[in-house]
Amino acid sequence: MAELVASPLINGRSYGWGDIVVNVGALPVTGITAIKYEEEQEKEDVYGAGRRPVARGYGRIKASASITLSVETVMALTGSAREGQLNRMAPFTITVLYQPESGPIIKDVLMNCEFKKQSRDWKEGDMKKEVELELLVSHIEWNR
Repeated sequence: MAELVASPLINGRSYGWGDIVVNVGALPVTGITAIKYEEEQEKEDVYGAGRRPVARGYGRIKASASITLSVETVMALTGSAREGQLNRMAPFTITVLYQPESGPIIKDVLMNCEFKKQSRDWKEGDMKKEVELELLVSHIEWNR
């Protein structure tokens, strides 16, 4: 059986937040403070004779994502959205590039993204604001 061996250090540096570049559509987004994306596949054991599984069934793959942006970035996106509603924007791609000073460049692409809703949440004393926006994503192209 092949063994996966990773070097303990790649030029002494690990990927970090400062290495991430995010594009929404074709535009780089600088007001981003967080991004989360994942895919999950339905899987279940299939039973036949005996007490142990005899096979495994595989179902749908479901992608999910969210992006957290500064309120200024949200306002700019809203200005380009139809009738000022983010949830009415046409589907777009989000490209996440991990660009360290050294080591391989990794590119993940979130396909056919749409904002699910638009909201604001302010309270007294706020001097900056971050807005988390949930996304509808068809699929993710990993390390493309």
